[in-house]
This record gives sequence, C-alpha cells and structure tokens, in this order.
Amino acid sequence: MKVIIASDHAGYELKERLKIMFSGKLEFEDLGTFSEESVDYPDFAHPLSEKVAGGEFPYGILICGTGNGMAMCANKHEHIRAGLCWNTDIARLVRQHNNANILVMPARFIDEKTASDIMENFFSTDFEGGRHQRRVDKINL
Repeated sequence: MKVIIASDHAGYELKERLKIMFSGKLEFEDLGTFSEESVDYPDFAHPLSEKVAGGEFPYGILICGTGNGMAMCANKHEHIRAGLCWNTDIARLVRQHNNANILVMPARFIDEKTASDIMENFFSTDFEGGRHQRRVDKINL
C-alpha cells in the first residue's frame, strides 16, 4: 500500500526511522521535511491532507512534536479524519470507530517501538461501520 508521510523538524528523525522499518510493508511518498532545521508544521500538514482528501492516497501519516498542531491542521480539511495516537489502543479505535485516514503521532512523547506498534495497529485495523458510520457521516460541516 502506498501512503503519504510528512513531519516537521521535531518529527523528522522518527519519520525517517519508520520509513526504514516499514519499507517492506508500505510504499511512502515523503512530503518532507528533510532535516531537523526548524519549519512550520502547517506547511506539511495541509498539502498532505489535500492529497488524502482528494483521493490521491488512502492514508497519510503526520508526525510533529506533540501531534496536536498537525492534527488541528489536517482536520480543517473536508473528508479528513486525523487521529492523534500515542498508544496502540487509540490507533486501533480511531480506525474501528472513526475511520481515521490520517495517523498523527507525537514524536516527543513516544519512542520508536511505540510508534512502530501504533502504525501496525492503525494499518491492520478495519473500520467497523454500523453505528459508527452514522457518527462519521456527521463529522463534515
């Protein structure tokens, strides 16, 4: 599966490690950033979100220091359901109950193993639909 990924400077190192760890499982299009030099997270969250919302990619991954800034930006876009995940249970539930299409992770608050486990759970969990679909249908304004 091809996914799109981006980070700011705080998430750069984790992004690069995850790309290597998942290279046999996922194909990545990397929108940047490409160093630890300070950047503005909206400059990466918005283009990634546009590509997911437009159907160019089924899923995206955003990584920044807390994850909050990326999630706030992503969720401004219609048809985006970005879930901030800091453990595997949340990753599973944002897929099962919210049909999340962008995974957001807080690089300053999780280690590489936790991030890997979060990705495993996110990408191996299906949306349950049913009563959850009714709720998801009410998200867009």
